[in-house]
Amino acid sequence: MPETKRRGFLLVMMDCPPTFEDEFNAWYDTEHLPERLAVPGFLTAMRFVCLDGHPKYLAMYDLASADVLDSPAYLKVAHANSSPWTRRVTSRVRVYRAAGEQIHGGGAITAATARVTIVRFRGLAKGDAAAVVAGVRAAFESQPTTVQTRILAYDTGSGIDYLGFIGATGPHTPTVAAGALGSHAAAVDLINTYARY
Repeated sequence: MPETKRRGFLLVMMDCPPTFEDEFNAWYDTEHLPERLAVPGFLTAMRFVCLDGHPKYLAMYDLASADVLDSPAYLKVAHANSSPWTRRVTSRVRVYRAAGEQIHGGGAITAATARVTIVRFRGLAKGDAAAVVAGVRAAFESQPTTVQTRILAYDTGSGIDYLGFIGATGPHTPTVAAGALGSHAAAVDLINTYARY
């Protein structure tokens, strides 16, 4: 991978009605993840479930680059070309979808860890990236269970959502002091811990 080419990502968090969970999980496991992994440039496709809080479900896809989401192979199975089952499921769930570049973590992809903590900073500026990276690293890298710290950037069109994606061998400290997250701690609207589904 060229030095200047960053990894891409697609991260999706979803809540679905309890009465729809069986179909939702069947769709994810038997159609959606295999379909995405068949697209060139999709490196991983992993699912997680929230241990306490919402959104309940998380899916993480590591991409060779963000450009994969504009490729003919992806567009053939996405958006207006989604399958009837995909359209049915996504019409019944609440979705947060973030896509962009991994700005910290080098070329790492999602490690197979027991826990993943997501820290979401909403609506910041591009110039805030260094402070977010420093804050997330300060909050989590000293914790003995942390094995991987990555920062993802999603341009919403009205600001940048930064997502800390922290892999761990077990639970993190249940509460993270706001000060440890740096100068933009007030922009944090979600800190959730997920386990592999």
